[in-house]
Amino acid sequence: MEHLIEKTLAKEKIFSGKVIEVYVEDVQLPNGKTSKREVVKHPGAVAVIPVTNEGKVVLVRQYRKAMERVLVEIPAGKLEKGEEPLATAHRELEEETGYRCGPMRHVVSFYTSPGFADELIHLYVAEQLTKVENAASLDEDEFVDVLEVTLEEALALLERQEIYDAKTAYALQYLQLQRALGAKHE
Repeated sequence: MEHLIEKTLAKEKIFSGKVIEVYVEDVQLPNGKTSKREVVKHPGAVAVIPVTNEGKVVLVRQYRKAMERVLVEIPAGKLEKGEEPLATAHRELEEETGYRCGPMRHVVSFYTSPGFADELIHLYVAEQLTKVENAASLDEDEFVDVLEVTLEEALALLERQEIYDAKTAYALQYLQLQRALGAKHE
């Protein structure tokens, strides 16, 4: 695999924001030539697949400025400095949906756009949900509607492109697969 590695020759931070940093890197390619890479550094994030005792999936509807539209997604959020992904998952579940859960199960961690960003999302399943009376509040710049839908209704949202992000599409595919595997074992 060494024949694929790009060596960083120089690195310049060109932007530092609330969530991301952007770098331009000069790299030496495996063939000895040089090139530039634009790299987005992200603290990482979690996403949660909340499933009610009735088998419904809890989703959130929110406006996404980058897309200039309202999307439906699974609850998610970025890791705070020094925060473990599991703690972030529990926090985001309560803040965005008003639910707490029994033990969460880690499904997978994946990079969202490895061609230019290092964002790593840790995906969890949350079951044994209970509604919290005084749930933790959303961030002051966050506004969401909570939806509880069947898997079939969620897939219809995906088909209508109301669900349009990879983490939520992945989560729904995961739930479909689990249902199919469960059906085979019964």
